[in-house]
Amino acid sequence: MTCRILVVDDSESFRLTAVQLLAARGLEPLAAVGDGQAALAAVSSDCPDGVLLDVNLPGQDGFTVAALIASACPGATIVLTSSDTEEVPSAVLRSCGAVAFVPKIELAMTDLPTLFRAAGSGPKVVEHS
Repeated sequence: MTCRILVVDDSESFRLTAVQLLAARGLEPLAAVGDGQAALAAVSSDCPDGVLLDVNLPGQDGFTVAALIASACPGATIVLTSSDTEEVPSAVLRSCGAVAFVPKIELAMTDLPTLFRAAGSGPKVVEHS
C-alpha cells in the first residue's frame, strides 16, 4: 500500500524537491501546496496518510495548520520541517498533532518512509537529535 503525502511549503522550489524526494523513497506525493489555507482545502476532500509541513508559512503558521489537519484527519502522520528552526520540543509536537520535526537540511538523510508508514501504529514523537 502506497503512503500518500501532502507537502505544504511556501517555497515552490522546496515543494518540487520534496515531491521528488518522497517519490524516490517510494511515497506518493498527493499534492503540493503553498500555504495553510490550501492545505486545509486539500485535506477537506481527501485525508492524506501523511503531511510534510513547513513551520514557517504565510498566514497561519505550521503549528496551527498541523493542529487543524490533525483534527480533520486524525489518521494522518504529520512531520514538521523548517530551514529556520533546528528543533521543536516534543511537547510542542504533541500539542499540534505532529509526530516529528526534521530540519530541511536533513530531509534527504532522514528515513521518511519509516516516519510516514508508522501511521496508525500508535502515538509517537520523534525528537531531532
